[in-house]
Amino acid sequence: MATGGPESGRAPGSGKEPQRPGSVRLTSRRLLVAIAVLGAAIGYMMVRAIEAGGGVAPAVSWLTLVAWAFLAALLFAAARNTRQRVQVRRERIEPQRAVFLLLIGKASAFVGALCTGVYAGFALSFLGGVSASGPRNRVIMAGLAAVISVLVVTAGLLLERACRIPEDPDETP
Repeated sequence: MATGGPESGRAPGSGKEPQRPGSVRLTSRRLLVAIAVLGAAIGYMMVRAIEAGGGVAPAVSWLTLVAWAFLAALLFAAARNTRQRVQVRRERIEPQRAVFLLLIGKASAFVGALCTGVYAGFALSFLGGVSASGPRNRVIMAGLAAVISVLVVTAGLLLERACRIPEDPDETP
């Protein structure tokens, strides 16, 4: 589980939390941005390669948007529930469940960042023909998918942070 908070004994100005045995570092925002940029390049180049080969690039469907929104809602609910249990009520949860929730949060943040970039790359690749209704709809749908993917990243990060063990579990807030 992620441990400690911003005041968890790190040296002022060091920018890094001390690594305790059995702890996991919080996901870096820089890494998530880098993954999203890589995803945007992949999405953009994928559409260009498909069209250069004479094919039709895939479109983002409403079902995709609904599935991503449902995933984001589940992650937000899990983050809220975990935060209430661990941070507010200071309950102990089973170690396997804690690790599972932590990994789900991290994985969701990484996959959400990659998909945010891919969908943004899709949207960028169709911007040139936005005056026609077909490309305009593709830009809108891909843009919405990118925004919902950002929600998945946010929910994943909140779930990851909800798994942090409070500094002094015996101390009442």
